Amino acid sequence: MGIFSKHSYPPFFETYLHTFKAKKKNLTNTRFVVFDTETTGLNLHNDRILSIGCIAIQNFSIVVADQLEIYVKQEKFAKESVKIHGLLKFGVFTKVDELEALKVFLNYIKNSVLVAHHAAFDIGMINAILKRNHLPKLKNKVIDTATFYKKTKYVKDNNQYSLDKLCAIFNLKMHDRHTAAGDAYLTALVFLKSYKLLQKKKKNLRLSHFVGWL
Repeated sequence: MGIFSKHSYPPFFETYLHTFKAKKKNLTNTRFVVFDTETTGLNLHNDRILSIGCIAIQNFSIVVADQLEIYVKQEKFAKESVKIHGLLKFGVFTKVDELEALKVFLNYIKNSVLVAHHAAFDIGMINAILKRNHLPKLKNKVIDTATFYKKTKYVKDNNQYSLDKLCAIFNLKMHDRHTAAGDAYLTALVFLKSYKLLQKKKKNLRLSHFVGWL
């Protein structure tokens, strides 16, 4: 694997960067990509991504046909994490190496606004792959659904909201919990329901009202 200097990025990353030259987004033309990662653990430096699940939202509707699921080959593997995500080192899924997973992911998300629950972790795991390949961090705007939900409240809220807790608040059935694709879909539902609550609170919503809420 070659080392890419800041002045010489590989074609797949240049293509990703080029998407940000498009005209400024507004709510009607914004593509949101809701994503989740399943990992070997919670350490951003030592642990690795095992799978990535993504689903797109356009015009505040889930686009079922626009989704992605990637399984990543990893030498590092924590047996204790299997009981959470169910992914085995030598499972039945077709797996790609980490760099190929990164290429596919960036080609899919392009300049979309990224949405994740406790997004700092998932973004950090993707950025760690970028760093290992001598590339800059993600450029996308990001929304954390835990923080986003708090913005719908009329009073200051210092509570911590897990995905399970928000699913309970919104009465969502938790199918495929702790799979990347399943959690991405649940997070998408939480995001849309939170958006509807925010609409009632604040009229004339603009994208700037809720992007970057990490």
